Amino acid sequence: MKYFERSPFIPITERPKLTWPNNARLAVWITNNVEYYRDDTTSGVGLTTARPANPPDVGNHTWRDYGPRVGFWRLAKILKDLDLPVSVALNSQACEHYPQVVKACIDLGWELMAHGRNNNEHLNGKSPAEEREIISGALSAIEKFSGRKPIGWLGPAVSETTETLDILAEHGVRYVADWVNDEQPYRLNTIHGPIGSVPTSLEVNDLIGIIARHYTAPELAQVMVDQFDEMYEAADEGGRMMCVVLHAPFSGAPFRARHIKKALAHMRSKKDVWFATAGDIWAHYEKSFPAK
Repeated sequence: MKYFERSPFIPITERPKLTWPNNARLAVWITNNVEYYRDDTTSGVGLTTARPANPPDVGNHTWRDYGPRVGFWRLAKILKDLDLPVSVALNSQACEHYPQVVKACIDLGWELMAHGRNNNEHLNGKSPAEEREIISGALSAIEKFSGRKPIGWLGPAVSETTETLDILAEHGVRYVADWVNDEQPYRLNTIHGPIGSVPTSLEVNDLIGIIARHYTAPELAQVMVDQFDEMYEAADEGGRMMCVVLHAPFSGAPFRARHIKKALAHMRSKKDVWFATAGDIWAHYEKSFPAK
């Protein structure tokens, strides 16, 4: 299907009113990305500009590896202390390489949202057969490790092909987070019936804020606070949803974590906010607006 065949254009001002549980003013969901990068390639997000022509890329790979080794645990404590639910964007190969991290996510009661096999392997350019293998393999590996098949999907680097949504629906995935064009959940059409969209954020996102926009730690935290405050104050618009995207190599660094903690604590201090997982948000939308 073409882009506009997936979902009709309906401005947010022309939709039925969406309300959150207990008439909350705003819904907030947090994704903590648990990602695995292969060490046999120089591809992948990095901080050092002088990349070697051939692997190993020691500087960037070990910086990324700092996330599951150290940064994740700092972020996990912050999120646990604030009693915040989390949707984990999980590369399935992290189950093999970082089992203690994935087990900690399970023990914390966090939702596991499939995020491909690894973060070097994007979906763009894959044939339907290759993509089907990646998607089914990622879902199966996470189910085998956790005992529960993920109902949500976020493509590695928000990557898709024109067939991705159809393949996801074919494999029983109920919602996708890739489509970042809204502040509410909505439905996307597939050849197997509708699939949900629970938009993640490319704006309130530590990776993009630091790599692309060169935010300092206080600036990154202020973006989170400003986004929250504006949406909280405009609650009469109804049914708005905010996503906060965290990655352990970035937000798990001590000098950033202290600012992220303050921003999240500010959000947590406000009344009438529904902190939920992406899965919870989609389930509420489905209940509020059953598919025709």
